[in-house]
Amino acid sequence: MTNLAVVGGGVIGLATAWRVARTGRSVTLYDPEPARGGASWLAGGMLAPVTEAWPGEEDVLRLGEESLKRWPGFAGDLREEGVDPGLAGHGTLVVAFDSADAGHLDILAGHLHSLGRAAARLTGRAAKRLEPGLGSVRSGLHVPGDLAVDNRKLLQALYDACARRNVRFRRERVEELPAADAVVLAAGAWTGRLHPLLADAVRPLKGEILRLKPRRGCLPPPSHTVRAVVEGRPIYLVPRGDSELVLGATQYEAGFDQAVTARGVRELLEGAERVFPALTEYELTETAAGLRAGSRDALPYLGELDGGVFAATGHHRNGLLMAPVTADAVVAWLEGDEPPEGTAAASPARLHQKEHV
Repeated sequence: MTNLAVVGGGVIGLATAWRVARTGRSVTLYDPEPARGGASWLAGGMLAPVTEAWPGEEDVLRLGEESLKRWPGFAGDLREEGVDPGLAGHGTLVVAFDSADAGHLDILAGHLHSLGRAAARLTGRAAKRLEPGLGSVRSGLHVPGDLAVDNRKLLQALYDACARRNVRFRRERVEELPAADAVVLAAGAWTGRLHPLLADAVRPLKGEILRLKPRRGCLPPPSHTVRAVVEGRPIYLVPRGDSELVLGATQYEAGFDQAVTARGVRELLEGAERVFPALTEYELTETAAGLRAGSRDALPYLGELDGGVFAATGHHRNGLLMAPVTADAVVAWLEGDEPPEGTAAASPARLHQKEHV
């Protein structure tokens, strides 16, 4: 297979196009707005498989950790192409506000320790020593191995790297599969419209996200990614240096609606105020809503659907995290090599199996 068509210009499609083009193959990428549209542009940038982990999702954790190991090399290769994607290694701090939240952290910590993952339980006082701007937290969980990336720097870096590797961009929306030796479907929440096997397997999950900037005299953003559950709703704060804070994320079923709602903004700001009270004086610089690509079981769909058509979709909250392992898997499929560890569990063949149960 020497000619590849990639449908989708988010982080998965761009990473795949770049990695494949580096092997000398001809690559064409189809997207009406590559690097700028879709969930990747609005992502928080967390590369945090450990703090996303939960009992019953071991395959998701395994695949996420395999991709996390590949991230430093992936970022280094991008830097060699001429653009720094903004990879940061400040780790994640998960905080609890009441006994129910603390119980959640106990379960998470126990699960991670049983898997041999590094995670340190903290008292509320120790958590505040780590992040002095925190509100009245009861306890915390520090995961030092988590990374974060500036999603917009990353998308620009990937776009530029694709251009340097002579990837052809077709700025159009695909209604039917392009003619090519191989096709990779990486159109996020819209991928289900491109192949019958994915029609009921990929669904849009709406999420709102805010960006804020500290004004003069304000406490700077936290130095770690901070995650919490406030009144049953998950929330995260991801710093972008001292100049910006990304706040997310609501998540609910709303079809393909991408309108920002007053309720979503209010929930995010009220939750974030409890986590980091100083942000109430920040300038609100952006509100937006995007659509993640959800799968049936939290795992993405990675592998051949039929006759040279490959799925690379359904990454849910983990698109940025899993970009390296997904792109490397596509290269392995095309080369006839063994794909990365953890990708076998994500094969779309499981859709056939469930249909015959």
